[in-house]
Amino acid sequence: MLELIEQWLSPFGLGGSWTNLAARAVLLGAILALGLVADFIAHRIVVRTLSRIIRRTRWHWDDALLQRKVLKRIGHFAPAVVIYLLTPLALEGHDSASHFVTQLMLIYMIVLGLLVLDAVLNAIVDVYRSKERTRYVPIRSFAQVIKLLAFFIGIVFIVSIILDKTPLYLLSGLGALTAILMLVFKDAILGFVAGIQLTANRMVARGDWIEMDKYGADGDVLDVTLTTVKVQNWDKTITTIPTYALISDAFKNWRGMSESGGRRIKRAINIDMNSICLCDDKLLARLEKIHLLADYIDEKRKEIAAYNSQHSVDEDCLVNGRRLTNVGSYRAYMVAFLRQHPMINQDMTFLVRQLAPTSEGLPLEIYVFSKDKVWANYEAIQADIFDHLLAVTSAFDLHVFQQPTGSDLRLLAGHSSV
Repeated sequence: MLELIEQWLSPFGLGGSWTNLAARAVLLGAILALGLVADFIAHRIVVRTLSRIIRRTRWHWDDALLQRKVLKRIGHFAPAVVIYLLTPLALEGHDSASHFVTQLMLIYMIVLGLLVLDAVLNAIVDVYRSKERTRYVPIRSFAQVIKLLAFFIGIVFIVSIILDKTPLYLLSGLGALTAILMLVFKDAILGFVAGIQLTANRMVARGDWIEMDKYGADGDVLDVTLTTVKVQNWDKTITTIPTYALISDAFKNWRGMSESGGRRIKRAINIDMNSICLCDDKLLARLEKIHLLADYIDEKRKEIAAYNSQHSVDEDCLVNGRRLTNVGSYRAYMVAFLRQHPMINQDMTFLVRQLAPTSEGLPLEIYVFSKDKVWANYEAIQADIFDHLLAVTSAFDLHVFQQPTGSDLRLLAGHSSV
């Protein structure tokens, strides 16, 4: 090829050396032009045509390849291959220059190959994550391991090209650097092992609500990667947790609540024990007017009357025999109120219980589950329930226990002065 160009240029009378130099320049220019033509064909024709076809298909996986620019990166191989194959023709007789250009193109194609692999793996992760059922088995960490190994091998090949040594020569020398490599890649190795355990045991997945006080994390998991887990807290800040910390430390995952039929409401009302008393006829007459308690009071009255009659109880004294109490009636009202509440899941655990008395009164604890698990709605349902239950305590002649405040002390001081 070079000789033909020299023959074509010989009539111009440039001389032997200048003719050879001009022929080489013309050939190099032609090679660059062919590279540009190859790039034009690859990107403007092949890539654009394939992109139009992909946009019209019914599949979604090929759209991910398009979004990650896989085809565009592959298209960059065309001019590199042309230059790699044809440059030795133009630089024939100049082995060092030819070797330099071909090695440079080889390095360029290795880098391109790594970028293509990176884009393909990102596309695979995107397609995988688009399926809701796959969120419990995150694969981003495994994709990152493949990338890490591929880039490591790619760097070894690039260094071997630069040093003009075989890759095996470099790999044989890495044995002595094992300790250093273990130190450099410590987080990656720990993260990879932790990722396998997290995936195998389905301990955490993207979208889970987790709490980890040690790292100040309380929110939704955004991503599980090779070395970190990103958590978006409820105040919209981002907390980054080492992946292996989820194996070595304790954390709370609220996924079970999210997948269940309700979200737990567990809260107590502390009753002032000085306000607890037996119900007399006057209080019972008042409680019978409460719609939710009418049947309960009627049934209990009959049951207690039969018991007291059977045991010949002297009912002139309230202490004798069995009697209804205001706190027991209040507890029955709490049960009836929650049973008819439309947002309480009646099929899950349902308890209204009396806990052991403390220095802060007698706790009456509600342990039920809200049907709505959305945080804001759940808090509103819980608040509405306790707004009502706190407000009606006075109807039962009960008082909610509260630590003395400044106004209580001032009132007490006023009574003392009088």
